[in-house]
Amino acid sequence: MSFDDIIDRTGTKCAKWDAMESIYGVSPEDGLPMWVADMDFRSPDCIIQAAQELTDHGVFGYRSDYTDYHNAIIWWMKNRHGWDVKAEEIFTTFGLVNAVGMCLHAYTQPDDEVVLFTPVYHAFAKVIKNAGRKVKECLLVEQDGTYEMDFAAYDAQMTGAEKMLILCSPHNPSGRVWSREDLQAIADFAKRHDLLIISDEIHHDIVYPGHTHLPMPVAVPECIDRLIMLTAPSKTFNVAGNHAGNVIIHDPKLRAAFSAAMMGLGVSPTIYGTAMTTAAYSPEGAAWVDDLVSYLAENARIFDEGINSIPGLSSMRLQGTYLAWVDFANTGMNMTEVKDRVHNTAKIAPNEGTTFGSGGETFLRFNLGTPRANVEEAVARMKKAFADLQ
Repeated sequence: MSFDDIIDRTGTKCAKWDAMESIYGVSPEDGLPMWVADMDFRSPDCIIQAAQELTDHGVFGYRSDYTDYHNAIIWWMKNRHGWDVKAEEIFTTFGLVNAVGMCLHAYTQPDDEVVLFTPVYHAFAKVIKNAGRKVKECLLVEQDGTYEMDFAAYDAQMTGAEKMLILCSPHNPSGRVWSREDLQAIADFAKRHDLLIISDEIHHDIVYPGHTHLPMPVAVPECIDRLIMLTAPSKTFNVAGNHAGNVIIHDPKLRAAFSAAMMGLGVSPTIYGTAMTTAAYSPEGAAWVDDLVSYLAENARIFDEGINSIPGLSSMRLQGTYLAWVDFANTGMNMTEVKDRVHNTAKIAPNEGTTFGSGGETFLRFNLGTPRANVEEAVARMKKAFADLQ
């Protein structure tokens, strides 16, 4: 396939295109949706074929044998990430937001506090609050154009009410790929304060040249007694609508607690989600991902160079993910004016930085998982919308 193909998604009930006007006032007729984190690319042929075979069969009954599904996950994690996983360690949930909610249910109590390194993926705080738990924001520090962690400051914030830490690795919204040293420091922090680590690694397959994603149990194997891993094919293969995520737990006690919570809620995998995941985690899927990452890397280069050429705008250089994090703090404008120019002049709909928690107030997040012509058009529109700054 060609990632340059323009696929009309309007009128398909997809959130990214069909909800854009009601939320941002940007019409899909001439607007560019760069908010919801799915891509405007067709999934690879191996996934489409697997879904088609199910559809053609026409009987959608209960599934009994998940051996091929588990083996595909085991193969992918070993071959793509150097991570050894066993079948009995894998649980399947309705996506990773559901997985976070189940972890809160399994391992915390109402009013317990959950640590987030903000700004971070907005669904975390929403689920925590809706579950009756409390968010403890630990602010990331921008240094040399990327985010770093300040554990001295975080240590001073802890009160003992914190029971869990949710890590986004690679980081959404900045695209930061955490180093082995970063992950060790996070594990040490969790041990000091007796925190369970929920490591959401949904973006782990989209990492750019010069950077390497390390799964937490590979980087810091001694932390597995307090570690829950979350992975999914959704961002990698553009199958987020399947809501199929995997919770992988090495520690037997933690595994037993999650299993009990899962059985108590009656959660089980779907036949389409498991079949499409099995097809994705294959040599054919791997080849497609390699092409995808090369394409996205060039999208990121074009976007970063274009945005960073506009005085007052700063796009963090992406190390991973297809989500660009742009700071407007130095424009001399308030964010109401910034958003007016982006929405009404440029006719682009990115995510608002405030939804990602403290530290996101002057930012917007732009989705680059779209044909290159759209990225180039977005850069041109942004330059025109902020022409008076040039």
